[in-house]
Amino acid sequence: MAATERLYYNDSLLVTFTATVTDIREYSRDDRQSLWQVALDRSAFYPTSGGQPFDLGLLRATSRLGNVLELPVVAVEEDEHGEVWHFVQKPLISGTQIEGLVDWPRRLDHMQQHSGQHLLSAVFARELGAHTLSFHLGEETSSIDLDCTALDESALTRMERIANEQIAENRPVRVRQVTRAEAETLLAAGELRKLPERDGDLRIIEIEEYDRNACGGTHVQATGQIGSLLIRGTEKVTRGLRVHYVCGLRAVKAARHDAEILAVTAAQLSVGAPDVPASVERLRSEAKASAKVNHKLREELAHYQAAQIAVEVPIQNGLRWVDRVMNDRDADYLRMLASSLVAAVPRTIALLSCVQGQTARLVLASSLDLNLHCGEAMKRVLAHFGLRGGGSPGLAQTDVPLGQLAEVRAALQTELRKPPEA
Repeated sequence: MAATERLYYNDSLLVTFTATVTDIREYSRDDRQSLWQVALDRSAFYPTSGGQPFDLGLLRATSRLGNVLELPVVAVEEDEHGEVWHFVQKPLISGTQIEGLVDWPRRLDHMQQHSGQHLLSAVFARELGAHTLSFHLGEETSSIDLDCTALDESALTRMERIANEQIAENRPVRVRQVTRAEAETLLAAGELRKLPERDGDLRIIEIEEYDRNACGGTHVQATGQIGSLLIRGTEKVTRGLRVHYVCGLRAVKAARHDAEILAVTAAQLSVGAPDVPASVERLRSEAKASAKVNHKLREELAHYQAAQIAVEVPIQNGLRWVDRVMNDRDADYLRMLASSLVAAVPRTIALLSCVQGQTARLVLASSLDLNLHCGEAMKRVLAHFGLRGGGSPGLAQTDVPLGQLAEVRAALQTELRKPPEA
């Protein structure tokens, strides 16, 4: 069986075509619903390849009686022999004449993102010597991985500006077929960015006087059709730096979304959009100051409550044993209270707990005049329950599942209730 003629190779704008079914096979079956793979003698549908997702659309067949069968194409893949398979949910007979209809909005989006990637990669390579290692075209954003570690905001802004200048120049984007030998000559001369490891003729995508790269994807006919390019951010990855970007209608959508968020934020702050950064910074400063005041007040409350507990709980048999469940307090407060208590009065052990969601925080503290290592004691007890935790000689803490809290508490009480040696 001859491989499918790929119509998008020479015309990415082609979205309707006629073809003949050359093969069909059942791909999977689930709950009485089969998924079929259909091969055609020619197709404008792009299969997943090179970081670009597949096209969607319809296969339409008309019987001799005029009955029309429309099959949504839910995926398109290429096999190891170069055959293109169209995934549909009903079978077609080999030899059937069909009309193919490619989903144009999706095709246009992929063309804008993929051509935008070629342009952005060329800008990074030409301006910064940063070369693209891989490309991913996602549902919301696309990305390229560069062989560099970091770029500051000014460099990213400059790369974005240069890319959009090339878009505005509306440089022609051309498709060329060259032999392997010709491609190697172009690569040696520095006129080709990279060369795939494959034999035979190669398809070259050329942005006039700016970039030349081997690629089998769908592309615009001129850079102006990319529309615009917006860099959305970067992140460090294993091999270098990942740059997220959007092009064309995605860039418009992203800018509109950002504008809506800014408008809502400005309204909530009762300021104009230009004043949002200053207002946010003011709120952050106020929140930081309030947090410091709140922390100071909580420390003072912990000292006061520690003194109150010391009066309420006397030393018995050489030990002041404080055992409290305090579900109206959080874990940080328990730690402050336990530390204040054992620092204020002698011969004291504090076992405090509070519930936080599906777990409970346990805090164990002891005064320095007792021969007790809280971290080791807690670790020893928790090991019997398959739990982990520990800490320093003076203070230890852990989180315990609510279902085991009572048992763990009882075990700690048994371990620690007797007076330690002085």
